Amino acid sequence: MINNKYDVVVIGSGVVGSSIAYHLSESKKNNILVVDKGFPMSGTSGSTQAWVWVHSKTPSWYGELSMYSAELYPFLERKIGDVEYKRTGGIAPFFNEADREGALRLAEKQAEVGIEVDVLNREEVLEKEPALSQRVAGATFCKLDGNVNPFRLVELYTKAAKKNGAVFSFYNQVVTITKKKDIFQIETDQDTFYSKKVILAGGPWSKDLGKMLGVDIPIKQVRGQILVTEPQAPFLKHTIGGIRQADNGEVLIGYSKEEVGYDKRSTLDIMQETAKMATEFIPSLAKANVVRCFSGIRVMPKDGFPIIGEIPEVRNAYIAAMHSGITLSPLVGTLMTELLEDGETSIDLTRFSMNRFDQMYSRISE
Repeated sequence: MINNKYDVVVIGSGVVGSSIAYHLSESKKNNILVVDKGFPMSGTSGSTQAWVWVHSKTPSWYGELSMYSAELYPFLERKIGDVEYKRTGGIAPFFNEADREGALRLAEKQAEVGIEVDVLNREEVLEKEPALSQRVAGATFCKLDGNVNPFRLVELYTKAAKKNGAVFSFYNQVVTITKKKDIFQIETDQDTFYSKKVILAGGPWSKDLGKMLGVDIPIKQVRGQILVTEPQAPFLKHTIGGIRQADNGEVLIGYSKEEVGYDKRSTLDIMQETAKMATEFIPSLAKANVVRCFSGIRVMPKDGFPIIGEIPEVRNAYIAAMHSGITLSPLVGTLMTELLEDGETSIDLTRFSMNRFDQMYSRISE
């Protein structure tokens, strides 16, 4: 039942917002409202290949964060149900022998934080994935990588949060956020809510939400376009950098990053580039029919790394904005719960604080 007073309001019901709501609801200490301008999976979380990807996240401290989150997925499934998480192992192929040196450096750096990355030669790559091009020179491989069904993931986060008493309000866009003394007043299209704490988890819309608090959230919107083929007989065992095969046989292809604002159109040039990449990686895909394509708008912090934690100078306001929301959602939900309930986190979030951007700008001005 919706009332108008809450302990915590989470703005955004995608994979990050729903994870925070679920993890925060576990203790049943807070009255929680999740409010969203649309419906779950109508935004970024519903337009992704849904990799749970670790091994090429650099620097190593970013890879480490991703590793910790990936390790939580099996435990998460025991709590909320089958999200179709598969730890397939991940392969990032390269086609020039000169790239081997960089691959070895990556493996060395990731090993420092406990991420095991193997650098494969051509024969080892083709043994793992015979469908890859004979032109492949090698690849990096990590057994921690995989994928998940994003629709199941968000659905089960939401169901579990509701079971714990969290309330969700969809198709209810936030219009203004003001703070009076220690209470946030959140006006939407339909209602006015009051809350002790507010969490911005609106993905690409987080910048607009920040402006309502008088804060510049340093993010940008990045479009990614994905092609989907007709179902193929199973032929890919691993999650490949740029390509994966779903359980129903469809092959999802895409790795584009375009700064075009909130423009969700698919464009012929990127579709052609994506198809070319796919056939260079896996020649047999040249015979596959593309049955659809879609685009998603991802949130990208300006330095590429997640923004997690308190919003400077706005007490009891928090932000969770990141590009790799699918990979990081179990850990981010856990850490934000620790922060709100205990005032500290089990992993140091200093690197992911918004304060880092102030330091960056001051260094530039010097």
